[in-house]
Amino acid sequence: MNLPTIQEIKTKDFFWIDISRCSPEEMKHLEQKFGFHPVHLNDCLSTLQRPKLDVTEKYIFMVLLFPIYNRKTRKVTSSEIDFFINSDYLITVHRGELSSLINFFNSCKISDSQQKKYFSENPSALIRELLSRLFSYCLPILDTLSLNITSIENHIFQGYEKKMVKEILISKTNIVNFRKIMQAHRLVVSKLLKKSNIFFSTGQFKIYFDELLETIDDIWGNLENLKQSIEATEKTNNSLISFQLNDVIKILTTISVVILPITLIATIFGMNLQFMPLSNNPSSFWIIILIMVIIFSGLVYYFKKKKWL
Repeated sequence: MNLPTIQEIKTKDFFWIDISRCSPEEMKHLEQKFGFHPVHLNDCLSTLQRPKLDVTEKYIFMVLLFPIYNRKTRKVTSSEIDFFINSDYLITVHRGELSSLINFFNSCKISDSQQKKYFSENPSALIRELLSRLFSYCLPILDTLSLNITSIENHIFQGYEKKMVKEILISKTNIVNFRKIMQAHRLVVSKLLKKSNIFFSTGQFKIYFDELLETIDDIWGNLENLKQSIEATEKTNNSLISFQLNDVIKILTTISVVILPITLIATIFGMNLQFMPLSNNPSSFWIIILIMVIIFSGLVYYFKKKKWL
């Protein structure tokens, strides 16, 4: 079966097959050629997958998720890679979304030096390098999220608190999604290291993967820092919005208190009664206005003295 989405690099020691589309055609090809378990092939087709590692007598099946940052939508989403591993081959199944995987495969395909470096004896060095590049692919996304948080912090103190509420929610969602994607990686890679002795030399695999586990820990540590940063930024923003709201309420309350006695005086002297004070005084209007001004000025002075205004 000749499918353009299936590419192969073959050397004297082992081969790497890369499948850049998950469809029933490709899975049927794998089933016919390698006899992979139907459950694992169905896992490749599933779009709602979680990281996992299964070990069979013939191969190791591993599922990992990696983050993708869409600059247009500004959202972090996940992209799945399925691995079939044994001493004779590495098979990767994905949806063509991860440039680091595609670029590495193309580089190995045309470069003799790359093949000499990563295609000797068994796929252990190749797997380690591929995973290293995939995890390194996460670092620029971390930098982007960090820059977004810094931008939010700067805008908060420039008077854009309300506009930043949406930006904070976007950043929080991206960090949560990133953490969901990464949370099982250490467990799966550690399990791969433990189970690798079925097909590879344990000592050889350990040398390759200790550094990889450190990279995973660093990524998770950075995510934890970003989570704390965005939570602190959100609290600061909420505090500023609450302070502004309290300020508005205080001003409105003060205005109500100032206007109340003036309104009361106007209401009293507006009554049409026969013996109303100042009713026969030709200057009554100006006297009432003067009383209102005095009350208004006195209350404003009092509030300012108390620093309520």
